[in-house]
Amino acid sequence: MLFTSYEFLGFILIVFLLYYLIPKKFQWQMLLVSSYIFYFMADPVYLIYILVTTISVFLLGCKIEELRNRQSEYLKQNKESLSKEDKKAYKSKIKKKQWKILLAGLFINLGILAVVKYTNFAISNINAVIRMAKGKELGFLTIALPMGISFYTFQALGYIIDVYRGTCKAEKNPFKFALFVSFFPQLVQGPISRYNDLAETLYAEHKFDARRISFGLQRILWGFFKKMVVADRILTGVRTIIQDTDTYSGAYVFVGMMFYALELYADFTGGIDITIGIAETLGITVTENFNRPFFSKSVKEYWRRWHITMGTWFTDYIFYPISVCKPMLKFSKFAREHFGEVIGKRMPVYLSSFAVWLATGIWHGASWNFVVWGLGNWVVIMISQELEPLYQKFHGRFHLENNRCFHAFQVIRTILLMSCLRTFDCYRDVPLTFRMFGTMFTARNWNILWNGSLLQLGLDGADYIILILCVVLMTVVSLLQRKGKVRAQIADKSYPVRFVIWYGLFLAVLILGAYGVGYDASQFIYNQF
Repeated sequence: MLFTSYEFLGFILIVFLLYYLIPKKFQWQMLLVSSYIFYFMADPVYLIYILVTTISVFLLGCKIEELRNRQSEYLKQNKESLSKEDKKAYKSKIKKKQWKILLAGLFINLGILAVVKYTNFAISNINAVIRMAKGKELGFLTIALPMGISFYTFQALGYIIDVYRGTCKAEKNPFKFALFVSFFPQLVQGPISRYNDLAETLYAEHKFDARRISFGLQRILWGFFKKMVVADRILTGVRTIIQDTDTYSGAYVFVGMMFYALELYADFTGGIDITIGIAETLGITVTENFNRPFFSKSVKEYWRRWHITMGTWFTDYIFYPISVCKPMLKFSKFAREHFGEVIGKRMPVYLSSFAVWLATGIWHGASWNFVVWGLGNWVVIMISQELEPLYQKFHGRFHLENNRCFHAFQVIRTILLMSCLRTFDCYRDVPLTFRMFGTMFTARNWNILWNGSLLQLGLDGADYIILILCVVLMTVVSLLQRKGKVRAQIADKSYPVRFVIWYGLFLAVLILGAYGVGYDASQFIYNQF
């Protein structure tokens, strides 16, 4: 049941009406039931997976908290009789037990994710080796890939790690925790919420607030606009170029990767807008996942602005633990002694970043193109980081820090770099991607940009005019966001102005939207993750 389907619109309308008609103390319970109905409608089998994650993480989180409370009570009762060494030994004993429980939670849930998402990828690589040895190949498994499993698994694991670290109290109510894991707007494509942030409003009682609901509906409408008018329209051109590599090479590859950059942005941010808007109409605050990423001046900055919750998750739960763990500190010491202070200090950053980007690539998909894509980002960021001193000297020498033209160059450069890396996502085959990328420099067909050939991609002149106007509109909105929420700025305008803006946007979605059968537009790209 996609956000852009008749079924979902009917579903969310029923949820909204019941949410504000029932007694407020039952609102969160009603959301829990709605979330499980939503997941059941996707596929009843999926419920098994999300229930295993919910129950295992809940019980293990409670056990970690119980050990922490037991430690606190024991130390309090025996404060006078225990020596400093005794206290340290007891704490160490409890910490080891908590660590084993955490490992059990990670093993169970990462194990489930690995089996359903990566088993066939592993088999395909084993078969590649067997094929070279001319042996009998293994058969692939038919395993259901639950909707949003990467999102809810990471959200649940973030919770249990926070409980282990003591930055989050374990939830004692299993049904409240179940809602945290399964809150239905987030199941499709995130964001990956932290328990302390989401719980603040998820379980609270919410009155009908016309202004807040109006803002939420406006955010939903903006999301539908980006998804249906922009992403699903340009998708036709992307598919045409990617699916016929013999015909569409050279300059078409450049066009395709730029089209895909726009499609991915409009699709992903559109879905997040719908998610945040739905939550807002219910009085629930969901973490923002984007911050004008196409205004970034470097790839590193881009990843601070794009899919923010995923980036912070990998940073907090992979980068920092690896960079400060005992084996890494020992290796850093070894590297300083044998390779010098400069390299020794950098090794933890290099290796921790490598682990993060390898995990990021694998998280996005079970195939080598995503692994290469992730490591490609790592290489670009590491090179940029090493060249930073030279950049600063160059900027200072030519006084470029406040030069708007140079800033524009940096933004365009970042967009092009990210678009080039995304060709691995487009073609989904590493050798093919390199081959197609190379044709941009060998095929002499750049005249297709002005000779009318782009009208043969399934998009006519009207489509291109609409897309250009949409890009201009999204750019203007992004610029206005520097002054605060655009919806709040519009709310300060007179009623006729507000009516024209929102009714015009509604008509744009209604008239210009690229509709599928039964108002079921193309699947959101990040559903697969």
